[in-house]
Amino acid sequence: MISYKKKTLNNGMQVLTHCDRTTPLVTVNLLYKVGSRNESPDRTGFAHLFEHLMFGGTRRFPDFDLMVDAMGGESNAFTNNDYTNYYITIPAQYLPQALELEADRMRGDWDIEGDDWNVLRVQQRVVTEEYHQRYENQPYGDVWMLLRPLCYKHHPYRWCTIGADIKHVQEASLSDVRAFFERYYKPSNAIMAIAGNIDEEECMALVERTFADIDRGPSSPTLLEREPEQTEPRRLEVTRQVPNDAIYMAWKMCDRMNPDYYAYDMVSDVLSNGNSSRMYQHLVQEQGLFTEVNAYITGELDEGLFVVSGKLRDNITFEQAESAIMGEIECLAAEPISEHEMEKVANKFENTFVYSQYKSADRALNLCYFEMMGQLNLVNDEPQRYREVTALQLQRIAKTLSRERCSTLIIHKQADENDSPNEDLS
Repeated sequence: MISYKKKTLNNGMQVLTHCDRTTPLVTVNLLYKVGSRNESPDRTGFAHLFEHLMFGGTRRFPDFDLMVDAMGGESNAFTNNDYTNYYITIPAQYLPQALELEADRMRGDWDIEGDDWNVLRVQQRVVTEEYHQRYENQPYGDVWMLLRPLCYKHHPYRWCTIGADIKHVQEASLSDVRAFFERYYKPSNAIMAIAGNIDEEECMALVERTFADIDRGPSSPTLLEREPEQTEPRRLEVTRQVPNDAIYMAWKMCDRMNPDYYAYDMVSDVLSNGNSSRMYQHLVQEQGLFTEVNAYITGELDEGLFVVSGKLRDNITFEQAESAIMGEIECLAAEPISEHEMEKVANKFENTFVYSQYKSADRALNLCYFEMMGQLNLVNDEPQRYREVTALQLQRIAKTLSRERCSTLIIHKQADENDSPNEDLS
């Protein structure tokens, strides 16, 4: 069980503390409720760009990384569709300094007349290089850049965190960046969790002294267009320089707060979690159709995706692959799952959940995440949600994974490297 205390500052920042006397360290985790879902269609990739810019330094602390290194700590960040997360882990005695660093970044006290423009240009080049390395120059690297807009036609989940077009990042101006910062990087849009060797009352008072003078900023809710129900299959076929033909079949599922979320997750585990799972046993081991096959969910705040992906063995057709995948799903929909199989997937999740809270840094992140969801109690109770799922629920969920609601991405292995990639959308 994770014990915690919670307080909301007058400027709207939510603060959570968790005491762990078994470690000499403290983690300051700061989650901003801004991800790619909050971007404008003509200004995508900004949340990810900002993750980089926030390490560029301010007038007071021009070298953020040097300050963290001097304390013997480490820091990093990540961005996804729904939020951007930053953390600093330091020896406990340096907590005041770590909080000062984060408060200074939240104030946005950049030297507008000095090096900020250069910092922006540097990070634009860094993000552009990341785009080339991760999305263009890796086998299957552009899968999500193809699959997301195939599945989503209206919702901002239709682009990746790197952006719908890298030119949006490359052409961003300093005024664009400042406007994005002022809209989203404010106390009322932030959740902080501090976990480690702390006195919780003293820690809460320290946070309040450090952050209370930062203005909460104007309210700026993001109005998202709901994705219409998909009523017919979609298909995209491309040719790429990849080791194997590959197939990706995706269905839109419920949002993260919906009780059906746990049933969708368990269906994915029944199908492909581990060597004893159904698809591995039947489609890899017995029938030899795939070199690997996986089922998983994206788990976003809004309606996410249930995805089945597979790398085909040589001489296996896409028709065989699709038919075999649908056969496993239809079998799951038609026949009740055994109690043993239900128990197995519930146990696997609980093991993963417990391991995900092993370190204080993990607990700090989980506290922020579940608070963002508005269901902080799940930081301790979520395994029970999985155990409450019934076999009938799994059958009902499997029935939603129909051919009519499926978006299928086919990647053909390029036969001749001199052939140019092509694609056909239907």
